[in-house]
Amino acid sequence: MSGHVLPLGDGPWHGGSVTTTVTCVLAPNASPYTLDGTNTWVVSSGSHAMVIDPGPLVEAHLAAIREAAGNARIGEILLTHGHIDHAEAAVEFAQSLGVGVRALDPAHRLGSQGLTEGDRIDVGDVVIEVVATPGHSSDSVCFLLPDEGSLLTGDTMLGRGTTLVAYPDGNLAQYLTSLHRLRDRALAGDINWILPGHGPVVAKPIDVLDYYLSHRADRLVQVREAVESGVTSATALVELLYADVPREVWPAAEVTVKAQLEYLGLPTT
Repeated sequence: MSGHVLPLGDGPWHGGSVTTTVTCVLAPNASPYTLDGTNTWVVSSGSHAMVIDPGPLVEAHLAAIREAAGNARIGEILLTHGHIDHAEAAVEFAQSLGVGVRALDPAHRLGSQGLTEGDRIDVGDVVIEVVATPGHSSDSVCFLLPDEGSLLTGDTMLGRGTTLVAYPDGNLAQYLTSLHRLRDRALAGDINWILPGHGPVVAKPIDVLDYYLSHRADRLVQVREAVESGVTSATALVELLYADVPREVWPAAEVTVKAQLEYLGLPTT
């Protein structure tokens, strides 16, 4: 990663300058679901800037985004997906700047431009490539900065732990396909660092993707075995398989279990 200045690891994450072109502005919405908070990413080059996932509608946070952009003009708002912790402020913030919001889902756009696989967006001398990664949600995309090998993943990959598959909008088969596509890009040398939607920057993307894939495979085995033993409801499966996870995140675990059941061709009740 060009100009990397932040230590990596499992300690507290505070955001800040990550490369010479990318800054994380950490939103004040920490929770068991959002880890340290939503990572809003400001990509800057010369007099140009782009904001990815402006996060919650909190004026102090929006002011911090403007400060991070400095004298660069924010040209557009980009969304990795439309979940509220990433997108709540997008339209109002964009209107205050007189710019548009680009998203895969038309419901979250402001203006006529959306996002599609393979789009290349110029931010001064920096290129952002759109990589479609459905699964966490149907509208999830990642943004690749090919010159430095940084991948901004939204909730497709996190800085700690694993993400949920937000059934019924999210789909496990699509998610696994997306993880394999990202792994192929990492193996090809296109991805060197993960800049997630929550939590710290992640090195060794291939190792992390292998863990994500093996974790999903293990969970599917556990779900199938539990169902075969007579545990059939999603709620009961969460109580059995996620007993070591804090109860406040059990609702997220339950939607993921339903996605697993659907993948296995089993009832999702």
